[in-house]
Amino acid sequence: MQHFSHDPALLDRFPDLRVGARILTLTSALFPEALDPTPHLDRARARLDRAPESEFTSIRAWRAAYAAMGFKPTQYRSAAEALLRRLRIDGALPNLHPVIDFGNAVSAAHGIPLAIFDLGRITGNLTVTFARGDEAFESFGGAQEPPEAGEVIYRDDTGEAHARRWVHRQGQRSAFSPATRQALLVAEALHPGADADVDAMMSELERAFTAAGASLRQELRWDGTCPAP
Repeated sequence: MQHFSHDPALLDRFPDLRVGARILTLTSALFPEALDPTPHLDRARARLDRAPESEFTSIRAWRAAYAAMGFKPTQYRSAAEALLRRLRIDGALPNLHPVIDFGNAVSAAHGIPLAIFDLGRITGNLTVTFARGDEAFESFGGAQEPPEAGEVIYRDDTGEAHARRWVHRQGQRSAFSPATRQALLVAEALHPGADADVDAMMSELERAFTAAGASLRQELRWDGTCPAP
């Protein structure tokens, strides 16, 4: 990956967007016990005990954005809302990998979507932008699902879409796996007070991953363009 950025046209349309981004570098000596998702899941459950996820300020902001883009908010939920809904209904989230499990727990606790991309599977620049409609997207089931023209995607220089409908769903091509050595973490929020909430989320991730023996580089704080590692 050379640069990570958001299309100025997208920022013009959603001026309240706040983004936190970091590069996570993993070593073979990762200490997963430092990535305990339980306290964060407990925080999320406590919030859900007080109100359903649809009433969270951060979730309402994403629902409004999806409605503005012409999508039914209950058909295409943000990743954070989907996690919270599953946690409310099932009482737990699936165990996939310590990095993913911890990221999902922090995302649920804050109600803010967190994407985790394998940097080794992204070619050239990665831009959050409006789809042309000719990009490629591979679902987790292996199906090819070209984005619709005009929807917001994460697109690299090869025309690969690494996420569809903005923060709704990531693709298989750059999904985190046990073989991942560097990952791009991106949190996005639109609600009032998002600056402080995104900063707090990034700080929690940074403390935990550092304790786990990984490196979370801070130079990817949101500034419109993020340099490569």
